[in-house]
Amino acid sequence: MTPVIAASTQIAASAKKGALVVLESTVNPGVSEEIIKPIFEKAGFTVGIDIYLAHCPERINPGDPKWNVTNIPRVVGSFDETGLCLAYNFYTSIVDSEIRKMKSIREAEAVKIVENSFRDINIAFVNELARSFAVLDIDVKDVILGAATKPFAFMAHFPSCGVGGHCIPVDPYYLIERAKQSGFDHRFLKIAREINNSMPAYAVELLQDALNTVKLPLNGTRVGVLGLAYKADIDDLRESPAFKVIEHLKKHHAKIETFDPYVKDRSTVKSLEALLKKSQALVLVTDHKEFKKSLTPAQLKKYGIRVIVDGKNCLDKQAFIKAGIIYSGIGR
Repeated sequence: MTPVIAASTQIAASAKKGALVVLESTVNPGVSEEIIKPIFEKAGFTVGIDIYLAHCPERINPGDPKWNVTNIPRVVGSFDETGLCLAYNFYTSIVDSEIRKMKSIREAEAVKIVENSFRDINIAFVNELARSFAVLDIDVKDVILGAATKPFAFMAHFPSCGVGGHCIPVDPYYLIERAKQSGFDHRFLKIAREINNSMPAYAVELLQDALNTVKLPLNGTRVGVLGLAYKADIDDLRESPAFKVIEHLKKHHAKIETFDPYVKDRSTVKSLEALLKKSQALVLVTDHKEFKKSLTPAQLKKYGIRVIVDGKNCLDKQAFIKAGIIYSGIGR
């Protein structure tokens, strides 16, 4: 909350009467009322009379060529009708999509938390399915694609080696903590967070099991980590599971090399080829297009790599198995 409080304090010190102030940062329900409003009142303003506060939670999908700030629908909430109308008019002037008025500012705050908690819960569900199906010898990706043929009441989510980004692995905690203060225990949200937080360690367990198949210990084995960004084809490192994977590999005393074409300054080598040359086994953490295109069974055999853990289930499983390479996916 420190940046939000600092920004609000600075704005309150210089705002003119009649101004509209909109908070877009993701916050737990109640922040505008309990933290932001008092800052402006302390500066001498009367909210709803000589200054108007609103909340319009940010919606952005980094790297998405279709959806951007100009065409993603938004929601707005305020303390009063005038503030709501001012916020609505502002966003309708810059966004070419629906702007929905919420009945209260708390409802607007809750919207973003619900959006990201929904995704976190569904990802946790398929991550748990992946671990279950692994012992049942069922390919979870094929099952999800089969379920997705149902044209209603199903939304496909896919398992992976971890959840990253600035929203999904963070926002549920806002609601968990705020509800706790009011006497409610979000058991479901906490379980989802626990499951998703466990996936980097699970990916390393898969690597250890795969290495045992070829009689190699994880201790001392040269492991190449493919990707540092939390999402394909961008350079965003926030909450990336790659760093948790690396942390667990270090605990097992593996020799680690890393490469991300979008984060070369944090990579230990300068190219994919250089990483392959130094690796005995691979863990794919980020499904960059370059990796999906270049990581073929022939490439791995060329460099003597015998094991790969596909943390994004984005490679051709059967092609690697046919080539005699030990392939492990998340639930496949």
